[in-house]
Amino acid sequence: MTSTDAVTSVLTQIFRDAFDDDSIVLHRDMAAKDIEGWDSMAHVRLILAIERHFGVRLPSTKVAGLKNVGDMLDLISSCLPRQHS
Repeated sequence: MTSTDAVTSVLTQIFRDAFDDDSIVLHRDMAAKDIEGWDSMAHVRLILAIERHFGVRLPSTKVAGLKNVGDMLDLISSCLPRQHS
């Protein structure tokens, strides 16, 4: 499993918990309009859950520019500590 796959897997569970919907399957093009209940308040709760789970702080200027789940995945990955082999 690549690190992107691992982040996607965890993010999927965070979305399922946040929206109380076990049928959510994330894809990079998915946006707020694709998930019932994803409004501004849900977005704030989602970002807080992501930060808490991954132990990162997502810059608010970058969060404001997110267009879809792909952007979110890229942002999370860029904030994670780099693994050294």
